[in-house]
Amino acid sequence: GSGVPPAPTLSLFTFFCQPSGAMRCVALLAAVAGAFVSLRGNNVGTDDSNKTAAKPCNCEAANPMWHAPPMNRAPKCVFIDLGAADGNTFQQFITNGYGPVGNCPSGGAWEAYLVEANPRFEPNLRAVQQQYPGKVHVFASTAAYMCAATTSFFLDTTNHGHNYWGSSMSASHPDVVKSGQVKVTVPTVNVIKMIMENTVQGDWVMLKMDIEGAEWDIVPCLASSPFAPLVDAFYLEEHPRSWNPDTQTTEVDMQNAKAYLVSKGVNMPQYFSQTFLLLNGTEAVGANATLSK
Repeated sequence: GSGVPPAPTLSLFTFFCQPSGAMRCVALLAAVAGAFVSLRGNNVGTDDSNKTAAKPCNCEAANPMWHAPPMNRAPKCVFIDLGAADGNTFQQFITNGYGPVGNCPSGGAWEAYLVEANPRFEPNLRAVQQQYPGKVHVFASTAAYMCAATTSFFLDTTNHGHNYWGSSMSASHPDVVKSGQVKVTVPTVNVIKMIMENTVQGDWVMLKMDIEGAEWDIVPCLASSPFAPLVDAFYLEEHPRSWNPDTQTTEVDMQNAKAYLVSKGVNMPQYFSQTFLLLNGTEAVGANATLSK
């Protein structure tokens, strides 16, 4: 993303961060400091002593072991789709639903990362990946989250006509309850790590998040990360907090996290997926990303 101007760094530390560049060195320094704090008993990083039973892991907003891509690689659009279902939102992206793909940097270059926890959609997503080799990267049967672990994922088995839109990490989601709380066990992927390891400052980074309540954990974690400014446009479908009753995030926390992201240059247009619109009978506000710097 366009991010913010890099702050001055110590030359020795910058040397050890090559070729990632100064901005990521600052982030790495922050990550090291955060790791030190976590060892003193905070709930960020590797310390799981105060982890709630409902969460598979705690917020990991940065980690010095993550590997940034070379800063001199050609910029592109990066579309990260959390809750990718059968690839329907990716199809909207590739057909200019999020802005003209031809306006992407480097003459229309783009890459996409599709994350979907429901195993039902794995064949669909693998087919999309085969259609766009090297450009579409699929994380099938994998839940988007704020850290890497394994989790129970509850399946919506009743909404056949709407892509089983109520599948969720929460056993309390209304459609999960209607479906008898049928669950599978899947790995989680750290969304922040995905952003850090696959984007550079010159990219136009679009993050779409439609994950049925888990956003109440991820958004505050993202806001606490030094890598948040890499995101240019954040399309968040925010569901009721009651769909994630075990979250420690309050309504005020969520509003503050979103406001902080905006203050760091992250554009957050009003966003609703087509399935959400059908559920609520409202009209969409069109995506307004320009796909260019």
